Amino acid sequence: MNYWLMKTEPGEFSIDDLKRIKEEPWTGVRNYQARNYMRDTMAVGDAVLIYHSSCEVPGVYGMAKVSHLAEPDAAQFDPKSKYYDAKARREAPRWWGVRVRFVKKLAVPVPLSVLKKDKKLQKMFLFTNGRLSVGAVTKAEYERILALAR
Repeated sequence: MNYWLMKTEPGEFSIDDLKRIKEEPWTGVRNYQARNYMRDTMAVGDAVLIYHSSCEVPGVYGMAKVSHLAEPDAAQFDPKSKYYDAKARREAPRWWGVRVRFVKKLAVPVPLSVLKKDKKLQKMFLFTNGRLSVGAVTKAEYERILALAR
């Protein structure tokens, strides 16, 4: 099993939204490395930390699991979507996403400020390549973040 952190802006889609609808395709990722993780590496059952970004208190707010292997992101084909990509073709999609299933909302979110101060998390991709919206975390990082939420 692999471990991941997936960022979302809670004004668009939050852990509460995922809790309400149970499962959701992870759409709108427009970074090739993040896309490659979803398309080539993620597997059903992988553990996911849901991270809220671009908000008052960024941080880890919940847990999910990969519930379906990557499939083409439908938003790339929709001219009305802000994630539309005129170069994408149905026969040759450019953007892919997995589906995630809600597991748990953390009783206490783990703010970015707490993550940054923790010496065990200093090498986490969030701090070394923070522009990625999807990135791998180690099992130790995953467990440490959950411990900080208790």
